[in-house]
Amino acid sequence: MTFSWLKNAMPRQLYARAALILILPVVLLQVLVSVVFIQRHFDGVTQSMTRAMSIELQYLQDQVNTAPDAAALDTRLARISDGLEMEITFPATPAPSEDVKPFLDLTGGTVIEALRTRVDGVERVSLDDRRLVRLWLETDAGPIETTFRRSRVSASNPHQLLVIMVVFGFLMTAIAYVFLRNQLRPIKRMADAASAYGKGRIVDFNPTGAVEVRAAGMAFLDMRNRIERQTQSRTLMLSGVSHDLRTPLTRMRLGLSLLPEDDAAPLIQDVEEMQHLVDGFLDFARSDAGDTLEPTDPHVLLDEVLAAAKRMGHDLRVAEVTGAGGSIAMRPMAVRRALDNLIGNALRYGDRAMIGLAVTDRTVRFTVEDDGPGIPEDQREEAMRPFVRLDQSRNQDAGSGVGLGLSIVADIARTHGGMLRLGESAALGGLKAELVLAR
Repeated sequence: MTFSWLKNAMPRQLYARAALILILPVVLLQVLVSVVFIQRHFDGVTQSMTRAMSIELQYLQDQVNTAPDAAALDTRLARISDGLEMEITFPATPAPSEDVKPFLDLTGGTVIEALRTRVDGVERVSLDDRRLVRLWLETDAGPIETTFRRSRVSASNPHQLLVIMVVFGFLMTAIAYVFLRNQLRPIKRMADAASAYGKGRIVDFNPTGAVEVRAAGMAFLDMRNRIERQTQSRTLMLSGVSHDLRTPLTRMRLGLSLLPEDDAAPLIQDVEEMQHLVDGFLDFARSDAGDTLEPTDPHVLLDEVLAAAKRMGHDLRVAEVTGAGGSIAMRPMAVRRALDNLIGNALRYGDRAMIGLAVTDRTVRFTVEDDGPGIPEDQREEAMRPFVRLDQSRNQDAGSGVGLGLSIVADIARTHGGMLRLGESAALGGLKAELVLAR
């Protein structure tokens, strides 16, 4: 919990985190080298050079203080100016009110402090010109102004070295980022392939990159192949069993038709219920098979569902429809089968039903509501499992079911990268089923 703010401040994308991993150590290393090593080194060099210059300034001060007259003072100042390469102004120009040091002058503070410590009578020091040092010095003859080269008291500021460090730091970071991007690209491709498979699409994916990344890619392909084999096995098994059961059911129906109507009626009803169960198995087997992804307008699909319900005389009304039309990749036959199941359940357990549509940038959401008894909240997750019947909480007079209707819808939603959500209808008071498909 202590470092939760740091976790929230971290970037979310893998590329951004990789860039942070690359840039942060380089920046910290440059700052450490600049502050701890370079600055200390230049401070030591500056103090040594300023110490030597302080001796010359003390000599200048002594010569001025011991001059017997003005003529001797002028002679001495001229001789010191030529010999020590100083520009001496006497009497001095007005001194500034305080020492002058540019903000980015890294060694200026050391120069001023060393001069004031080693030379008595330093009134002001100005470093406004980076090439020169102007110093006002108190003497017995009055203040004098002396100017000398900055290079005599400090080495050149390490700006050039810092610039080189920054430029090469960016260059090496860019090179490292290019290499790292080549390692991250296979991970992103694998993530895209996994995301596409979650939406029911199988895209070509060839594992590349480092050994560990390649191993993860191969594991993903093996997992995808196992899931496909299991899905195909389940589909073939249910299809085969259901198909094989139709033949004896047909023979039984023909045999019962030869019996007297009163004796055969209960048995014929049992055979029809068995036929209904077989049809349910076939629908469950076809829930994730059959048609392929193709561009489909959900608004057109909604109109087709409404037209079919109207032809069959169902009381199906349109709820709220939002979002612009346009083609979206989906399995239209599977989605149509899912909507038919939801509408059939709604009209089976209720008298009225409503269907709505909401299209956003990321999802397509079909909503089916009814005025039936609904499903208790603690049983909604269970209701979407295969072969689970909750008729004890629904309308017993509506007839028996297979327990696959909502499971088929949930499977179709998952093959589109979406989900089936069950809730309570605010408009009709019954069950509200939301078929959410990812775009």
